[in-house]
Amino acid sequence: MSTLKQNVIQSFIQSFNYSPQVFIQAPGRVNLIGEHTDYNDGFVLPCAINYLTLVGAAKRDDNIIRVVAVDYGNEIDEFNLDQEIEFLADKMWANYIRGVIKFLLARGYHFGGCDISVSGNIPQGTGLSSSASLEVVIGQTIQELYQLDISQQEIALNGQQAENQFVGCNCGIMDQLISACGEQGHALLIDCRSLETSSVIVPKDLVVMIINSNKKRGLVDSEYNTRRLQCEEAARILGIKALRDITEDEFVQKASQLDSLVAKRARHVISENARTLAAAKALTDNNLPLLSQLMEQSHISMRDDFEITVQEIDTLVDIVKAVLADEGGVRMTGGGFGGCIVALMKQDKVDSVIEAIDANYHTATGLQAEIYVCQPSAGAGVYSE
Repeated sequence: MSTLKQNVIQSFIQSFNYSPQVFIQAPGRVNLIGEHTDYNDGFVLPCAINYLTLVGAAKRDDNIIRVVAVDYGNEIDEFNLDQEIEFLADKMWANYIRGVIKFLLARGYHFGGCDISVSGNIPQGTGLSSSASLEVVIGQTIQELYQLDISQQEIALNGQQAENQFVGCNCGIMDQLISACGEQGHALLIDCRSLETSSVIVPKDLVVMIINSNKKRGLVDSEYNTRRLQCEEAARILGIKALRDITEDEFVQKASQLDSLVAKRARHVISENARTLAAAKALTDNNLPLLSQLMEQSHISMRDDFEITVQEIDTLVDIVKAVLADEGGVRMTGGGFGGCIVALMKQDKVDSVIEAIDANYHTATGLQAEIYVCQPSAGAGVYSE
């Protein structure tokens, strides 16, 4: 039995004096390519990873929900479905759960109370979507306990609504959707306008490596909002609904209508959409040199046009790129200003990449990187380990 499951069971029994009936998981994710495209109605190519949030749960015969958070010193939150579900300023973790429950009720779903124990092994604050995973696992748990007639897509949308409108963080739909809908051994090409998804097989000999720079992400909220406004301004001036509605060639003709900084921001999003579609095809065709090139171009675009990378991230990308050349791809992933990079490579490159990081990254930056070697994993559901 996994340590995660043992911890969840132990906390449940200690807190509630009986054992959970079901175990539900929802994974974290990494975005292989398609950065800052989601809120521009564009395309993203994430995969779920084998780091997850796990819930042990049991139904109650009243309308009370009790939650014990293993990772927050077994702190307990309790609320009643018959009363207004309120935001707790002094217990932030609980708001993700409260928000999901609140909006499931608002969508007209009927269910009773439950006891929940929750823990996760997704590194927090690294941009691997521990919060989306928590939102999805709670929705999935209520679905499982009460057999709600709700699709995986709606579980994701409900989680996004909780984060946007209850927790108060303005996120796109990608994180929740990949956590809810991921497929083993596949990435998911998501159209963030229609929410249509198509599975993209990740060749079996490829490994997904996530490297946390341990550069703390400063500025991320204010800069994210600025970028978002710049993208909206570009779309308005160009007379389109969103930046996904213009091709690269059309943009070249019209870029002079925009302020030079806004034009750079728009160019990143427009070119990134094209790269994301090309990368999905490159994966399907098992064309590693092309994928390598597309991921490199994506990073350069984030660095020079969108200006969301930092020196430590660029250094880390350069170290990995020097080892992989065209036998794998590497780029920053996530919102920017620190956080993680993602690399795709064959298994036989893993040791050399780790050695290169150990030898060079700390010397160059004074920081210690954390490395996670992952497999593309299944989305939320019953946990069977």
